[in-house]
Formats: sequence, structure tokens, C-alpha cells
Amino acid sequence: MARPASAGPSQRMLKVGEEIRRALADALIRGDTHEPGLMGASITVSEVRVTPDLRHAIAYVMPLGGRGADEALAALGRAKGELRRSVARAMTTKYTPDLAFKLDDSYDRMDEVRRMFAQPVVARDLLSPADEDGVGDDADADAADDPGGDGLRNARDA
Repeated sequence: MARPASAGPSQRMLKVGEEIRRALADALIRGDTHEPGLMGASITVSEVRVTPDLRHAIAYVMPLGGRGADEALAALGRAKGELRRSVARAMTTKYTPDLAFKLDDSYDRMDEVRRMFAQPVVARDLLSPADEDGVGDDADADAADDPGGDGLRNARDA
């Protein structure tokens, strides 16, 4: 039975993606490429997403400090063959996925979400009615932590 597309990545896809991420990071640290644009560059490989057939992988990368991102992407594209060979040596799969590189913008999105939550209008909407009263904040939290209802918390919950 085929997996629905909305089910998300399988465990195998996640495992292969992590294996590729580690192999790429190691290759970049060791300087396994002859690409001048990558010499001395500090590039973070934050995530690798693999297609269900494990034939293609997108590596999300970010240069240190975010400076020179376009140049780093271009250099990674030129060194794709050498990096793929390094990944192939480190992996145990039958095929080595074709690599593509994209900038990781998740940090920018996190900053935008933090700014949005910091706005007074949004913060006011996030308050529960008990928070507005200032009554029962600690009692509600303790009741949620005490599923048995006996007033005692487990040692592991403390």
C-alpha cells in the first residue's frame, strides 16, 4: 500500500537524510573539495530532505553569519560532484542521491514569528481567561501536572 503524500517523510527518508547531512558536514569540514569558493568557508548543513525514491536530496545550508550566501550556493553547486562522491563513500545505500543545495531560511522565519508574538495585539489574544484574572495560575498548572488528582506530584515530574 502506498503512503499518502500528506503523511510526511518515512523513517527511512529521515534516516537517509540525516546520514547525508552528516556526510556533507564532514566533507565540508575536512575540505574534501578542490573548489576555491569553499576553501576556509564555514557552512552549516542544517537539514537534508530526500525524495521518497531516495534518488534526490535537497541540502539546506547557511554560511556562517549568513554572509556570502549566494557565493556559497554557487560554490556548492560547482563542487556537487565531489561532494556526492564523499557522500557515497560514507553511505551504505545502493544509490547515492543527486544533491541540490538551497539556503536555509528557517532562522529568518523563526525571527519573524517571534516578532509577531511580541506584538501587543497578538500577545493579548494569546492570554487565557485565567491569565487575565491573575487567579489560579499556579493551581491550574499543578492540577495539569497531577493526573491522579491526589495533590501529590510524581518525583519525575518535579
